[in-house]
Amino acid sequence: MPETASWAVRLGGDQFLTQALHRSYAVIPAEGADTAPLLSWDDLNTILATHRIEPPRLRLSQDGQTVPVGRYSTPATNRRGVTWNRLHPAQLHARLAEGASLVVDAIDEIHPSIRTAAEALERFIGTPVQTNAYASWTEQEGFGRHWDDHDVVVVQQYGAKRWRLWEPTRQAPTFRDVDSPEDPEGEPVADFVLHPGDVLYLPRGWWHRVTADQGSESLHLTFGLVAQTGATLLGWLVDELHESPAVRKDVPLHAGTDDKSAYLADLRSAVLTALSDPDLIDRWAWSSGTTHFGRPAPSLPYVDALPAERDIAVRITAPRADIASNPAAGTVTLSAAGTAWDFSERAAPVLQALLTGDPVSIGQLAEAAGLEVKDVAGVLTVLVQGQALAVVRASR
Repeated sequence: MPETASWAVRLGGDQFLTQALHRSYAVIPAEGADTAPLLSWDDLNTILATHRIEPPRLRLSQDGQTVPVGRYSTPATNRRGVTWNRLHPAQLHARLAEGASLVVDAIDEIHPSIRTAAEALERFIGTPVQTNAYASWTEQEGFGRHWDDHDVVVVQQYGAKRWRLWEPTRQAPTFRDVDSPEDPEGEPVADFVLHPGDVLYLPRGWWHRVTADQGSESLHLTFGLVAQTGATLLGWLVDELHESPAVRKDVPLHAGTDDKSAYLADLRSAVLTALSDPDLIDRWAWSSGTTHFGRPAPSLPYVDALPAERDIAVRITAPRADIASNPAAGTVTLSAAGTAWDFSERAAPVLQALLTGDPVSIGQLAEAAGLEVKDVAGVLTVLVQGQALAVVRASR
């Protein structure tokens, strides 16, 4: 399910965004959809065998407690004196057979197809995404009943997983909060089993228990959606408000009551004026999307300009980039990864093709825009140097 269109179709498109997102859970059965797994058991074995993954990136959890790393790994030291924990397969198997659950945090950073799927989900939802992998072998709970401070989209890969849900006991709880949610009472409001290809959307704050109690091992991916709260918006607005003298002035700590009141009145006026802008949320969304660095990647062997070679393929690494045209000036602007670039409007087809997130070759871009290969390579070089684009297939 790597493409944006696939996520939109799978989750319900605009109806999901306007009626389900941040509101209530939704279970979407596979029912003939493209359910090819993004992560196989072979993939997971290869990752564990070829990466030096240590806690908290790789961890085992059992009964809500983290399993000590020494129970499934052994210390190793190289000749330069660097020590790390080398995974001990036999001990790992034993802990998992005893009921521990295995977690690989941010697996999207080390597995290409999951990375692509995470980028596509970010493009669809409009918020950063981190993907974790969870594997369990017994009906014993790895984490106990708990809630998350971010929405999640769960995709079952192999086996089956039982989910029991309770409604939130605190509205929109956050990681940095003034209070903690109380434990829920009574029976769960939902009790269901996810099978391969099934998808669960769960807003933050919903309590849940998750067990592999269906008689088979279970592997699922959880795409975590970074929460964008009122505090996030206000944090951005504070930076925007620095254009106002009322915000830049020193707080009158030693002034009289009248001066303090006048200061607060000016500050209140500046903040309320900004909050009265009906386009504020759209401006914030555009700014946060186009300044987010996304998932930058190197473009070796091309440490200088990209050569004018048709077979070189690239893809954008900033999923929420944006294009704006300026017909009067005959230019088009790409905003991504904290930078805005102005190009001739003839480059618009090139930029539009990049925004899909699909890999595309220089030759394909040149044909789509009716440009010379060397001119397309020049545009792409600028974006690679600006960390908004990466080479995904070299010609050497």
